[in-house]
Formats: sequence, C-alpha cells, structure tokens
Amino acid sequence: MAVIHRTTMQPTKAELIADWLPSRAWYTAGPEAPRPVRAGGFRLDDPAGEVGIEFMAVTDGEGPDAVTYLVPMTYRGKPLDGAESALIGTSEHGVLGTRWIYDGTHDPVLVGQVYELLAGRAVPQQQSVSDAVDPTVTATLGAPAPEGDAAVPDATDGPEGTDVRIEVPGGTPLTLRFHRTLRPAADEDRDGTGVLGRVTAEWTPAGAEGATARGAYITVRGA
Repeated sequence: MAVIHRTTMQPTKAELIADWLPSRAWYTAGPEAPRPVRAGGFRLDDPAGEVGIEFMAVTDGEGPDAVTYLVPMTYRGKPLDGAESALIGTSEHGVLGTRWIYDGTHDPVLVGQVYELLAGRAVPQQQSVSDAVDPTVTATLGAPAPEGDAAVPDATDGPEGTDVRIEVPGGTPLTLRFHRTLRPAADEDRDGTGVLGRVTAEWTPAGAEGATARGAYITVRGA
C-alpha cells in the first residue's frame, strides 16, 4: 500500500522535472524555460514496499501551445545501481529523508509493475490518497501474460516517447511505449496497427477548469 505523506520535499518534484525536461529527446522546447504543473496521474504499489511508483502528468505552457508530458518516476531510499543516467535528481523528504528520484522507464520495479497492471494483477492507486483505488485508470493486454518477473533491458528515448523492451515469462518479448506527450481521445488513431494493449488514464488540460482529457499513457506491441 502506497502511503501518501503530507509533508515537504526540497527541491519539489516540479522543480526537479523543470531542470530535467530540456535534456529529453521528446521535450518540445518553447520560448521560455519549462514550468511544469501537475495535471494528473496515478500510482502503483511496489509489492516489496521499498520503492515509490508514480505516473505524473505535467503541463508546460498555457493556451493552445501547452504540452502535457508523462513523467513516470520512482522514489528510492538509496541509489539504484547502474541507473546514474536515469536519475532525475535527489530531494529531501520531510518524513523519509533523502530520496533518489528516477525516470521510471529505467527502473525494473516500475516496469515490472506496469506488466502486472496490464496482466490484471496490479491495481492502480489514486495519486494523492493513501490506499485508494483509482477506477479511472484502465489497462488491457491482448497477449498472454504469464506470471513471473519481466527482464528489463535499457529503455530508449526518441522524439515520440520512450520504448522499453521486456522479456516476459515464456520468452515472448514485448515493447512498452511510454507516450511522453499526452494527447486525448484519438490515441488509437496515432498508435496505428499492431497494438496489443494499453494503459489509459486522465489528466487536466491547461486552462480547462473542471474538465479532463483521457488517452493512452502506455501502449504495448510485440517486440
């Protein structure tokens, strides 16, 4: 169960993401430095209770030029071996102390739990409420999903998102595409053919008070 602590983080997640975004291949540079604002997302639980897992949607900019990015993150109490290039930054948590915050597409715990979510064996949790299921998140997978650990190779960033190829039990490889630029409704159209599954969730578009958009955070294809 993910416990949400009502406390401070210094620097904040938004500040860390603002410094990190310009280094990404999928970042759409604007005339000003990024000023990301949280727009939605959800969490997953680490069965071992050691790693925080969050899928955060952040909106940068205003009006029709605003872009909403997907930033999957993991929070750890010590560095993740071999993942130096995936470190977003460190922050001092008011309850837990120093937290190492990683781009979750490079973290085997997050990727493994995405596979479990697609298989129907993990339950999405609300982003800001402890032990509360998020019924707005849906996950489907048309391929078999046998139980067991998914081996995680390196993630690859590109202009359209981040692709993570995994070997699932039984030797069937899958590619998870994390859609870094979120777009509503017509994800099926832009995904094209060959999609085996997807994780779909909501976010709040810039300037749309009380309104939500919905689209694919992650799509799945055969590797």
